[in-house]
Amino acid sequence: MLNEKKISFEIAGNAITVSTGKLAKQATGSVEIRCKNTALLVTVVAAEKPRDGIDFFPLTVDYEEKLYSVGRIPGSYNRREGRASDKSILISRLIDRPVRPLFQDGFRNDVQINVITLSIDNDCPPDTLAMLGAAFALELSGLPLDGPFGAVRISLDDAGNFVINPTEVDQQKSDLDVVIAGTADSIMMVEAGCNFVEDNKVVDAIAYGHKFIQEQITYIKKFAQECGVVKQEFVAAEAYKPLCDLIEKEAKEDIIASMQNATKASRKAILKQAQAKVDAAIVAAIEASGGKEGEFATYLAKNPFALGEAMKKFEKKLLRKQIKETKVRADGRNPLQVRNIFCETGSYPNVHGDGLFTRGDTQVLSLAVLGTEKMARELDDTTLQDTKYYMHNYNFPSWSVGEARPNRGPGRREVGHGALAERAIEPALPSRETFPYSIRVVSEVLESAGSTSMASTCASSLSLFDAGVPMKTAVAGVAMGLIQEGDEAIVLTDIHELEDFLGDMDFKVAGNEAGISALQMDIKIKGIAMDTLRRAIGQAKEGRLHILGKMLEIAPKPRPEMRPNAPRITQTRVETDRIGAVIGPSGKNIKAIIELTGVEIDINDTGAVNIFSTNEEAAQKALMLVHASANGLQAGEIWEGKVVKVLDGIGAIVEIFGGNSGLVHISQIANERVNNVADYVSVGDMVTVRVQGTDAKGRTSLSMKEVEQAVKA
Repeated sequence: MLNEKKISFEIAGNAITVSTGKLAKQATGSVEIRCKNTALLVTVVAAEKPRDGIDFFPLTVDYEEKLYSVGRIPGSYNRREGRASDKSILISRLIDRPVRPLFQDGFRNDVQINVITLSIDNDCPPDTLAMLGAAFALELSGLPLDGPFGAVRISLDDAGNFVINPTEVDQQKSDLDVVIAGTADSIMMVEAGCNFVEDNKVVDAIAYGHKFIQEQITYIKKFAQECGVVKQEFVAAEAYKPLCDLIEKEAKEDIIASMQNATKASRKAILKQAQAKVDAAIVAAIEASGGKEGEFATYLAKNPFALGEAMKKFEKKLLRKQIKETKVRADGRNPLQVRNIFCETGSYPNVHGDGLFTRGDTQVLSLAVLGTEKMARELDDTTLQDTKYYMHNYNFPSWSVGEARPNRGPGRREVGHGALAERAIEPALPSRETFPYSIRVVSEVLESAGSTSMASTCASSLSLFDAGVPMKTAVAGVAMGLIQEGDEAIVLTDIHELEDFLGDMDFKVAGNEAGISALQMDIKIKGIAMDTLRRAIGQAKEGRLHILGKMLEIAPKPRPEMRPNAPRITQTRVETDRIGAVIGPSGKNIKAIIELTGVEIDINDTGAVNIFSTNEEAAQKALMLVHASANGLQAGEIWEGKVVKVLDGIGAIVEIFGGNSGLVHISQIANERVNNVADYVSVGDMVTVRVQGTDAKGRTSLSMKEVEQAVKA
């Protein structure tokens, strides 16, 4: 008989049930978590001991989105799930980011967290539920982490009140969408997309959500106690004092010098010099302690990564000491300063818009391309959204940091950074009614020295202004850092790569003068207090407005005209009952219009017609053909048609596009008197005619001589 245990509770009116002991019992920890009709299986597996040669914590998180969970068969050729969707990758990152810093320092055992969607209800989005399920499974696993943690989503209702864990529909309607994770006393992770919501309102939302996280944590602890969980003990190996003393003696002076108003290149050169001194001193120490059989050599042989870790810890110690005592950063700035900024647009004529954004040693080039609605990305996942019209791709090649390694396509980091910049820009885009294009922006990281995602946001905004997209506003972003020493928290504006690598926080904030459009916070310590978070957001606003001002000096508003090579849209509308006439049987009519004019045409179920072309004459011709197909021929229009029948003594039948035809009466063939129609036209001739009108029976009268008269006039 199954030894199943359950706990049920409510969070903000949503009933949640967590059970263990029924499914996946061979995992280190596993739970099934349910809310409404959403059900997820979350498993945690940990290796018994570390792999040889591991100098990092090997945590893997996989969120597996199964289309059977929404009653669908995959649209792929093999009819099975393929590589993880961007949505799955982003949810995997949401789970990973608060979990990783909670594990004990020095823990090197492989840990894998897996989430499988068994049933998805759009009234209960699975992402924050998956995070909560992971928190339960980790606590039941007994692994050595300083948890538990909880996670919630906060949005706004129509009255401006905060809502916890809204439905997917309500989430999409809200001006604020914030996901937070935290422990009982601090915030670990924030991910937000907002419609330029005022900064303090976002902080208030985070504070409001934290109260519900504290509720979740009480239930996690209670369930773990009921299940008799015993935490594993783990004590990290102490640092080898002789090695630490050697590094301090040989490298201290150079490491301090590398933090005195240094650039990335000069800092790298000084640190290389310090490493050489340490290496030479180690050789001497090994010889002095008995050679290869001595204590020093034996320790390094057993701990091949000890030197690198000790150097990193010592550099971190000195950096933090300098910032705390002097408030001067490694590149000479004070905590509030932004690096020098250079912006440029309009350099690459064959794209539709480009923007170069350089901030210190970080440089990103974003290139924008406009396309038809058919170029939108179709989504095949478990969410309600099926089409994406704005697409942002972020590329981070190895040469941007001076390294040589193969480029294998975008990884999880690239997907995450691209999604953040995409989310930051989306609220500034024009409505599809006024600008029905598909838009793709590609951000190429050319140099990296801290916060390329926010540089991508700035460069993307510049490229869209340059493309003539009628943006509501420009968008800028800045990354904030933190040095937390005891009770003192020093917030750093515009962190460079050393502060990112050795600091305690990477906090990215994007928006405009009015408020925030995107926010992402990752913490490397066990969380930060709300007052520190509020101060960081206030300082970030000053930084992003400074950057925004520099961008607006170069591109104060979107270009009034798109580039000549960008597709133009001619818009019209037909009655819904005439859509079929425009399309024609099996699409014959609309295909013919496209073939005749070379344009692209999109027509939707409401009768809205968008004609895309770089040639204005072709667009106008296509517009006439659409109207003729939908509404028939109108008096005064001039058309070219084919003679399909000659009626002796009467005239000629001329067929015009879209199945329209009419009679050119013998009196309307030429200015002079016509006795024999065959003397003027033959079957198969192409002739130009003017529409005179349509009688009560729907018969159309055409004239050739009125065209001739108009030409002579």
